[in-house]
Parts: sequence; C-alpha cells; structure tokens
Amino acid sequence: MTAMPTEDMGTISYGPDAPSEQELRLLGDLKGKRVLELGCGRGAAAIAFAGQGASVIAIDASRAHLTEARRSAERAEVRVEWHEGDIADLAFLRADSIDTVFSAHTIGEVEDVGRVFRQVHRVLRPQAAFVFSYEHPLALCVAREVPVGPGASASPPPPELPLGRPELRRSYFDDGSVTVDVDGDMVTLFPRTLSSVFMGLTRAGFRVEVFAEPVPVASFELEPLVPPTVVWRARKEGA
Repeated sequence: MTAMPTEDMGTISYGPDAPSEQELRLLGDLKGKRVLELGCGRGAAAIAFAGQGASVIAIDASRAHLTEARRSAERAEVRVEWHEGDIADLAFLRADSIDTVFSAHTIGEVEDVGRVFRQVHRVLRPQAAFVFSYEHPLALCVAREVPVGPGASASPPPPELPLGRPELRRSYFDDGSVTVDVDGDMVTLFPRTLSSVFMGLTRAGFRVEVFAEPVPVASFELEPLVPPTVVWRARKEGA
C-alpha cells in the first residue's frame, strides 16, 4: 500500500478519540481517484483528500456544517463537490463510478444501515474500498460513575485521580436508539452488534479486509475499559 504524505493525513480522523489515517493507513494513495465522503461534517477530511489530488464528493445533512466546509475549502484553495442530504440517498451518482468511499463517525446515526451498504456497493467500482468508522457498541453500554454532590465537577477527573466504578448501562444486544452529546449537539445513535455489521456488509456484497478496535489516543482513563471507535475496511465484490 502506498503511504500518503504526513501533512495531509493528520487531518483525516476516524473519530474524536481514534488514531488518524496517518497511523491506520487504510485508504492508500488517493491521487487521481474519485472519492466519496459520507457525513463530511465541516469538511476537514474532504479538503485533505482534495489536497492530495483526489476528485472529492462530500455529503452531509447539516447545511451549517456544509457552509463552514465550503469556506474552509476556499481558504485551502481546493475544489470539493458538496451535497446536502441523506448519506443513504446516492441516486445522483452513477453505478461503478467511485474509487473509494470514506465515512467517519456517521454510520452510527443511520437506522437502516443496510440501505447505506447497498447504495455504497452500487456506486463503488469493482474491488474498490469502503472505509468507515463509528461509535463502538460497547462504548455505548459501559460508563464510569461520575462524582455528584456539592463541589463535584461535570468534567472528567484529572488522569492521576482514580475514576468511579464501571457500570453496565445497557445490554450489548439492545438495538434501541440512544441519544448522546457530541460537541454540544444531541445526536441519536443506533447501536448494533459487530456481527450484525459484518453480516450486513457480506449480504451487500462486500468482503471485509480490516476490522480494528484502536486504543483511544486521548482518553482521560489510564486503563480504558472498551474501545470508543470501531473501524472497518470492506472491498466490493461482484459487479
């Protein structure tokens, strides 16, 4: 696999507490490739892809995020094709027209993930890669006790202080939605077991190549209980 420039890869993140593409190296050389990003947010990854010489299409449901992304792309002097909409609605793209699909921490917000997998399979060229990450389902089940009472802080304790006891807040097999705070925004997530994602990819016509549960890179826990993010690379099989 061809390594990519360090200055470009550092801005491509797989999650708020996950390693970057610089460490994971799952995408390969994107120069001259047609790349689709699902859930581009404020555009950091899409702009980095364009800076590497890729032809980039980026989709996000937030108009405000896309407005910021466009401004950032203008400052970086790169061209990205921005689309506002549902990441499962890729009807505007031709079949077999995309070289790589990338998505970081957006798949977990989709209730019908099978539809996303089928749409991604349709637009990817044969043997092309789908690389994505989302909140690890175990991280949505386990939490630490947080001190409460007079003088207690809502912020995580300093790393040298012990944390509260771990608590199992929900069943790993509970497929009901959960609402979490992401940078001040309340976001609804749809947890699913790892085996169900594997089966969903297989049924959609993908071959799983990489399945990673990276150790958090900036956790306030000295010994994290569970990985916060899960990362997959799957390759399209068939036509």
